[in-house]
Amino acid sequence: MAEKKRSYGRTRSGIKLTDEVLERMAGEAEKGFELSGLAPRGRGRPPIGSAPAEGLPVRFEPELRMAINKRAKVDGVSAGEVVRRAVRKYLRSA
Repeated sequence: MAEKKRSYGRTRSGIKLTDEVLERMAGEAEKGFELSGLAPRGRGRPPIGSAPAEGLPVRFEPELRMAINKRAKVDGVSAGEVVRRAVRKYLRSA
């Protein structure tokens, strides 16, 4: 009778993780990885403006939130950017 191979799940790309696959991956890891081609990651969110941005919790009624989302989709920006643009415009006209 053939021995059933044990599986430890799958990778995000769908590779079945068996004992043989894990052994091969461990061997590759022990040899080391070439990291020079990887770009360094920055820490945190990118700045918006001259200093780190500060959050401001705001609640919107469902109709206004839907309108913000619709405008964001049309403009190809985030909902937050739509709100920032609207506030800037409002403050310039005040």
